[in-house]
Amino acid sequence: MEIWKFSVLFFSAFLGGLAIFLVKNDKSQLLKLILSFSGAYLFSITVLHLIPDAYSGNDGHEIGIYILIGFLLQVFLEQFSEGVEHGHIHRHHHEHSFPYGIMISLCLHAFLEGMPLAKDHHNEFIFGIALHHIPAAFALASILLQNHLKKGPIISLLILFAVMAPLGYWVSLGLSNGSLGGIEAYFNKIMGIVIGIFLHISTTILFESSADHKINKRKMLAVLLGIGVALIGFYAGHSH
Repeated sequence: MEIWKFSVLFFSAFLGGLAIFLVKNDKSQLLKLILSFSGAYLFSITVLHLIPDAYSGNDGHEIGIYILIGFLLQVFLEQFSEGVEHGHIHRHHHEHSFPYGIMISLCLHAFLEGMPLAKDHHNEFIFGIALHHIPAAFALASILLQNHLKKGPIISLLILFAVMAPLGYWVSLGLSNGSLGGIEAYFNKIMGIVIGIFLHISTTILFESSADHKINKRKMLAVLLGIGVALIGFYAGHSH
């Protein structure tokens, strides 16, 4: 178990959320570029690594069913999270009510995102997830501020969100090596669900963040860079 992976997952989300207290001017364009890069990177890693790994098991013939379940699960979660995992920041009409739906669905989403890391042998995936959580945490902190929470509770909730991906990673390690009750036989099915979630998240980031489905030059560069970095990791991993 590598502590640095837990640290990267935790601090990317936690510091991404804390940035809300430091940013004085609008950084939405920078966040969009980070989102575009991470969306392209997540999609590429899912196609290059997670899908082939999931289908290579004995239960490969039914993995597609679990991918569909994961895709639909993310559609369901977004009814409550309102797209915060994409870095969306919405103005709320009921700004004095605590956003329970957003908090719960976002934590579940982060927990599931940590699960593929048990098979992340060449460390390609961890940086995509970490990058993805920076704008998500920033959007979450912004919404908590809109709901007039004080700084202390916001920091506590950011810690809770930041812990979820490392927790998902720890649980998936236990599942994959059989130390959590010997249910490693279900690991590929769980990965199928996670793949479905990643496919939804990454394609939504890539398609919805451009007006009239036209991507400007900076965003196209970020997307190509995300795909390029994923391909470099893929070929480097297969050269050993």
